[in-house]
Amino acid sequence: MDNGIIISIVTYNSRHIFEILDNLVMELKEDSRYSVHIYDNGSEANYLEKMKTYEPFVTIHSAKDNLGFGYGHNKVFEKANSKYGFIFNPDVLATKEVLDNLVKMIQADENLAAVCPKVLNEDGTTQHLVRRKLDVFDYMLRFVPFKIVKRLFNKRLSYYECRDLSESELTYIKMGSGCMMLIDIGKFNQIGGFDERFFMYFEDNDLCLRFGEEGYKILYTPFETVVHLYEKGAHKSAKLFKVFIESMIKFFNKWGWRFF
Repeated sequence: MDNGIIISIVTYNSRHIFEILDNLVMELKEDSRYSVHIYDNGSEANYLEKMKTYEPFVTIHSAKDNLGFGYGHNKVFEKANSKYGFIFNPDVLATKEVLDNLVKMIQADENLAAVCPKVLNEDGTTQHLVRRKLDVFDYMLRFVPFKIVKRLFNKRLSYYECRDLSESELTYIKMGSGCMMLIDIGKFNQIGGFDERFFMYFEDNDLCLRFGEEGYKILYTPFETVVHLYEKGAHKSAKLFKVFIESMIKFFNKWGWRFF
């Protein structure tokens, strides 16, 4: 097993990918430990041609069909010869310093399966993506457009979104966000990687719960931050909302239904 670190990005005509790749080139071009792998789920021809201009900095794996977020990452990691890898959204900006520090954290504790950084919006505010529990009511509450309803349940939402996470110390968490997560690839493959029944959404929660079942830990650090160009697709697109609901049903069918 080599000392390289894989950055796995799954794309499908992803809007921000070229901004993300430009950032990674700027940050990592002098560090040969990092290798960027893109698993493309059948994007348009001109999109793929532009992405090829980043070779050999990136290794592109092209698929004819879009089989989902988890499927793509599984394909990248299943034959990897590296110990650690980043699950990395095509809309996340990170510095080399942050990536290096996350790697040091996971290297320091053999019981860690994953390390998650603090995720920020472009304006510097926090995206509260860590979860301690999942239920139907809280998930659907986030889609309610009325602020008065959210204010009414603010305390509940705060608990659900783990807004009380420490800003001054490391915390072990139950479920982190797959938008940016450093994993131990051996442990990831040991539990079968992502459950490919989830096309998109909930696959990261499921992965974290399965890590927990095996006795592995997930660490959250407030000291290392990345920027997520989060567009809340399921809030804006009927098609993506349908995918979200389908994944939610699969998740609760698998882990047990909890409505409130």
